[in-house]
Parts: sequence; C-alpha cells; structure tokens
Amino acid sequence: MNRRNRTLVVLLVAVAVASGASYFVYRAVSNIPVREIEVKSYYVAVAAKPLPVGTMIGQSDVKLVAWPAASPVAGGYSKVEEVVNRGLVASVVENEPLTSTKLAVLEAGAGLPPTIATGMRAISVKVNEVIGVAGFVVPGTRVDLVVTLGKHDTESVSRVIVSNVQVLTAGTKYDQDQAKDGKPMPATVVTLLVTPTDAERIALASTEGSIMLALRNPLDSTTTETNGTRLASLLGKPEPPPIIKVSKGVPRAVPQPVPTPPPAPTIYQVETIRAAKRTSEVVK
Repeated sequence: MNRRNRTLVVLLVAVAVASGASYFVYRAVSNIPVREIEVKSYYVAVAAKPLPVGTMIGQSDVKLVAWPAASPVAGGYSKVEEVVNRGLVASVVENEPLTSTKLAVLEAGAGLPPTIATGMRAISVKVNEVIGVAGFVVPGTRVDLVVTLGKHDTESVSRVIVSNVQVLTAGTKYDQDQAKDGKPMPATVVTLLVTPTDAERIALASTEGSIMLALRNPLDSTTTETNGTRLASLLGKPEPPPIIKVSKGVPRAVPQPVPTPPPAPTIYQVETIRAAKRTSEVVK
C-alpha cells in the first residue's frame, strides 16, 4: 500500500470514529430528563381583542391568562365577572390586562359619560372647517377658545377666554385612533372637557359672539394669558374728524392743518488762530 492510500484510509477511519462519538454523545444528551421549574402564577383578565374607548365589555371581549405571581398586575382582575358589563374609559390592545384605571364603575354605562372625570363637564361647540382648524381638531388634542364680541364698550374685542382644553370628541368620534393617524377629520360639533366655570364662559361666549378654536402643542401646558385685541389697536389710531366751518350759511369741511416740523437748530462755527495754527469749532 502506497503512501497516498494509507493517508486516505486514516482519514476515513477518523471520520467514522468522530461520527460514532458524536452519535453516542447525542443519544446521551437526549436521554437526560428535562427539569421543569414550576413558576407560581395566577389568572388575570385581559382583552381578547383591541377595544376602543367607550366599549361596553362583554363575555367575548375578555379572557383569562396565566400571569407570574411575582409580578402582579396593579388593579387587575382575576375573574371575568368582575369586568363584564363595564365601560372602557381608555382604549386597550389585545392581551392587555384590564385594570381599574381603564374601567368605569359598575352601572356607569358605556360611551362618553364614563370618561368624564369627577368635577369636570363636557360641553359641545358648533364648528365648521375654519373654526375646527381645517379638521385637525381631533379627539385627544388640546385647544384654546378665542371669542370675538361685536360690541364691547362700543368697540369690537377678541380675547382668549379658556385655554388648554382637551377635545373629547370630534363629531361622533371619541377615539383618537379613529382620526386616521392625525389626518384631518371634518366635524360639525366638537365636545370639550372643561370645568363648570369654563362651561359657563363658553356658553355665554357662544351666544354673545363668535368662537374660534386655536390648536395647541400637546407638550405646551402653559396657561394662555392675554389682554385681548381691540379694533383700534388692530387698525391703528383713526384720523381726527374734519373741522366744519359755516361760510355764508353753507357748512364746509376744512382739512386738519398739517403740523409744521420744528426748525433745525442753528449751527455756529468759530474760527480760532493761535500763533501760526488755525482751528475751527462748531457751536450749536
């Protein structure tokens, strides 16, 4: 047997031995019993599907899933009966735990009323495409209310009366997800979440003048404080009325005299000669 054949035989034997060893190791590892670590858990009620705000939860909307007991869900429920027939005050996604902060109290109903916080009120304002900021006033946005009164101390005035107000609904929609990713959403009525005092101000402004909505940045929570804008400050100071003089029984309007500008100050120039040096100084 030559050298080449001997080398080939050695390689074949090495491959066969390695394959056999790998097979026996695989069998040995496969026969090791699996050790299962038991994790203590309990059942939590979660949403079986995505649910928008105002949904009345039914049996088919809830399911129970195992949850690690070491990380309990704050305000969660472990029984389906505890969440059925209650309205949602916040939208949830599939498999999201249903907690007390996202559910209205029992018998509070569904829709918009359960989403109104204690001490607050919902008031609707009639809008059009211009007042509604071209359809960008959608649920979840915040606005200022500007009222324009036709006569106020014999002069028109415009001023912000309520600031940083949350929009609850636009038309009949009260879920921001229904606003199609922030795109314009035409609406004829916008419902706002305000205090009772602000509700009175808005009601009076809507009957005595016209209301406009000013859209705010959601991160800007500063209260808007202005002195208002009057017609005189908008157009500037009006010209004085003409002087009426009667000449031969006929009244005639005489234009106001144009004020004469003050004369320019007199400038004197003094020339001084000192030895062979001559200088000039200006005296006003």
